[in-house]
This record gives sequence, structure tokens and C-alpha cells, in this order.
Amino acid sequence: MNNIKSVDVKIKDGFWKFYSDLNRNNIVGNVYERFKETGRFDALKCNWREGMLNKPHIYWDSDVVKWIEGIAYVIRNAPAPEWEKLVDEMIDNIAENQRADGYFNSYFLSVEPSKIFTNRDWHELYCLGHLIEAAIAYHEATGKDKLLNCVLKNTDMVYRIFIEEQSANFITPGHEEIELALLKLYNYLGEEKHLELARFFINQRGNNEKEEKTVQRQDNLPAREITDAVGHSVRAGYLYTAMCMLAKTDSDQELQDACNRVFNDIVNHKMSITGGVGADHSGEKFSYKYDLPNSDTYNETCAAIALALFAGAMQELKADSCYGDVIERVLYNGIISGVSLDGEKFFYTNPLEIDRKKYARSTYQPICERVKVFNCSCCPPNIVRTLASISRYVYTIDEDKVYCNQYATSKAIFKVGGKDAVLKQVTNYPYDGKITFEYSGEPITLYVRIPEWCVEYNGETENGFAKFELSDGESVAVDLPMEIHFIEANPYVQDNSGRYAVQRGPIVYCMEEIDNGENLRDIRLLENGTINIVKEEGIPAPVIYMDAQRRKNSEKLYSLKNRSLINFTARLIPYFSFANRAASDMIVWTMVE
Repeated sequence: MNNIKSVDVKIKDGFWKFYSDLNRNNIVGNVYERFKETGRFDALKCNWREGMLNKPHIYWDSDVVKWIEGIAYVIRNAPAPEWEKLVDEMIDNIAENQRADGYFNSYFLSVEPSKIFTNRDWHELYCLGHLIEAAIAYHEATGKDKLLNCVLKNTDMVYRIFIEEQSANFITPGHEEIELALLKLYNYLGEEKHLELARFFINQRGNNEKEEKTVQRQDNLPAREITDAVGHSVRAGYLYTAMCMLAKTDSDQELQDACNRVFNDIVNHKMSITGGVGADHSGEKFSYKYDLPNSDTYNETCAAIALALFAGAMQELKADSCYGDVIERVLYNGIISGVSLDGEKFFYTNPLEIDRKKYARSTYQPICERVKVFNCSCCPPNIVRTLASISRYVYTIDEDKVYCNQYATSKAIFKVGGKDAVLKQVTNYPYDGKITFEYSGEPITLYVRIPEWCVEYNGETENGFAKFELSDGESVAVDLPMEIHFIEANPYVQDNSGRYAVQRGPIVYCMEEIDNGENLRDIRLLENGTINIVKEEGIPAPVIYMDAQRRKNSEKLYSLKNRSLINFTARLIPYFSFANRAASDMIVWTMVE
């Protein structure tokens, strides 16, 4: 058996190269400028005093270090000396202002030093979790250890305060994140203290008498008793990811069973067709089963990213194509909808229908156009780090098996039996479903995910994967027929009764008023009409033109049913590309004749 180790994947071309370049050349700089303007980077100097501008906030550190983590991945992909110099300056500020006992948080050091670790909802451990992830990524990318050393001092302090002394005013953080970060740190350095601290936070959650138990904080139940996805959707996704990671590390079947239950609940009851989760805008939380509204859904961008992390951790636990299916749905739809095609503006929430007249009279008024920065700006840097590390989702390894979970023109270098091996993937996905693999190295078994949407594929599969044996110099091709599918929702999803979503390959489509006129809900797409799939400049996935009908305008409020309809050609664009021209009504779920 040739055990396989150390996969390093570089995206070379195609759809994800477009987004990798957009991130590197546009998004990174735009987020930097907005954070600089709002004082987020200066906050690391810890010199804010009452009366000064740009008072730091409790979550600002998390915004900044997510951006730093993203820069680390950018540098790892290709040198970026200017960004590296700026990050080094930020790290210097952190190191210079870190307390002797290891504590660092720019808000508490500057604004309320007397209230350190007094309120579990004040994001201290959440910010530290993101700092840990940034330190690992930056050390991997550059070999520089200053930030990593700061993090180690800080985690030592947290270990002492929460485990040895138990002197904090709380036991577990209100906003999860540090749990998965500690497990990453353990996997990176192998120090048992970090594993013990991660176990502590996961095992104590919902399992102690000192803390109020709420679904919003994910502590209504002990982790191993969780059955349903509830509460704040981002916190949930981060917790489930950590649970999954710990289940793998400890071979903990109870924890794995809980992860299976909650994953199935999300995918089968609480996920929009775009991969968005957290439908209830009151509390940014999961709603009840099958409550998946369109115009007033919340679907925070960070929640989609958290779901991708959870599914990514699940596919490390078990070889099953369902996890790659969810990651694909989220990546191609629910995450990249959160950033404009020019990389300048962002959505915090991602509705599936925009009706501006309805919003005008509603107490909940989601924005219809992306903006450059939010007061709570967690999503933009989260997009930065996600797009810079898309390659993490392409392959997983199980001893002598390589699983291809996502498709991207790329080059993967790994060790097979201690020797270098190279697996090149070439594809025009998602324009078409042809994927070619070229291999050099010791023999391996390659498993290629066959997506759930590809019902036309007629080859044999194993847990949703096509199996190939590859030796040095061999190549193999997979062709996934990419037909247009009309998707219906479960009958219990009342908002979508009698309506369908259009999907081609991994891409969910929508219609905008700017292309198709008013009253989008009255449009009927003709399933057997003429359909043209077109490549258009500026959109990195096909646009669809489809025969459609709508009723004639009338001055009467009510009329007898008639079949007098107007024929026209509807323009459908990838959901991720909506709201890139002007404010416009939009719809995903429509009628089909």
C-alpha cells in the first residue's frame, strides 16, 4: 500500500482562477482600503483613547486577522511582497501590545481593560480563534513565526484561565470559532494542550450548570446530543466543524453521529437551493424545518462559508459524494453571490428574490445592491480567505486513495510512498462537464465525484464516486452531461409550491427585472421551448436564453382565466452574478410550462 501524504494544489485556469485573480487583484485591496478607512488596522496599535475617532469594536480583531489569513493564502499561491510587508507591520503591532501574560485583544486593551473575560458574548475567544488560524496560515506561507509565537502565548494564557484557574466569568465562548482553530493548531504543532483545550470547550458546551443555555449560542444541548440545526447559523457552522474535527481526532463515534444528524437536518430541511443557510433574519438563525422564504431570507455569506467548512470536515471523516455536492452548491452560488463581479462590493445577506416595492413597506429591508463595507464587516474578509484557499476543497486523501471532490484546472503535488507525484486536472467546468486527469508517480486509486445533479451519468459509482486506477504516465477523462434541470422543492416549502428553479451543472440561475421587465413572478418558462446557452463577457459562467410567456397587462383587477399570453425570450443569469448592474428586482423560483 502506497500511503499518500501532503497534497499541495495550485489552481491554474478556469472559473476558480478567475475568482482567485479577482481576489488577489481586487478584493484583497478593496477590503484593505475599507478597513484602513474605518480604523480597524490602527486599532492593533492599542492606543485609542476616549474622544478619538474610530473607536474599536469587540469584533474588529476578527475582521483584521481573517484578512491576514487570506493574505497568507495569497502569498502561498504566489509572492506578494507589498502585502507581506503590511502584514508584518500589523504583526509587529500585535507583538508590541500583547500583555506579558499573553493576552491580546485590541478592544479590551484599549477600551475596557477591566472587563477582560467577563462576558462570554463579547467575542474575545472568537477573535482569538481567527488569530490562531491566521498565525498558522502565515507561518505556513512565509516561515515567519512572530505571530505564531504570539498565539502560543495567548493560548497558554487561555488554558491557564479556563482550565487551571477557572477564573473567567464564563466557561465556553458565546460565539464559537476557537474550537476549530485549536484543533487546527493541534494538527499543525501536535501539542496536547491545544487538543485538551478544544475538547474542554466542546465538551463543556451545554453541559455545565454555570451558564445559561440558549439555542442562539448553540449550548441548549451537549454536543453529542444535538439532533437539529438551531440558533445562530454562523456559530452553528463553526461548532459543527469543530465537532467533526474532534470526532476524527478522537475516533469519537457519538460526536460523529451528532455531526451526521445535524448535517442531514441542514441539507434536507434548512438549506436554500443556493446553499444559503440561516433563513430567519431575527437572530441570523436557522428557522424551523422547510421554512425557506425567498424575499426575506437572511442567508448570511459567512453562514454559507461556515457550511462549506462543516461539509469539508465531514468529507475528511467519510468518503461520500454528498459532502462535495454541498460544498459545490455553496461555492458556486451562496458564497460568491456575496461579492460583486468587480470585487469592490459585498452582500451580507443573500436573498433568493428581490421585490423592492414589498421591501418599501416591510420592517425588514435587505439591501438590494452590494456595499463596500458594513459596520459588522465579517463577510468581506471571510470571502478573501475563502477564495484564496479554494484549493483546500479539491482533493481529500484516505491512505492510498485520492478523492477528487471539486473540479478545477489545477496541479496537485503529493507524496506517494514517500516519492513525489503529480496529478493535473484540466476542465472548462462549469461551461461543460469534461474533466481530464493526467498522472505521474507511483500507482494510485483515483475517485472522482459524480455530482447529484448529473442524473444522466450512467457509469458505475461507489459512494457517489467513479473509480480509476492510475499508474505513471496514464490519463483518464470523465464527461458529466450538463443538461438544464428544473428543480422543485419539497411540498412543505410553501413559498415554492408550483414553482421551479433552473439549474445547469452546479449553477443556480435567476432572472432580473433589468433584463425581463416587471412582474417577474408572472413569467412562465417554456420547458420545451428554444434554449440557448451563451458565453458572455464579464460573467465566468454561461447565460441562458429561454422561451417564455407572461400575461398581458390589464386595467382590471380580476378577470376570467384566459390563455392569452405574450411570448418573449427570458434572460437567466447565474445567481451569483445578480445585482451587478443596477438595483433590480430578481427571482430564482419561477413558473414552468
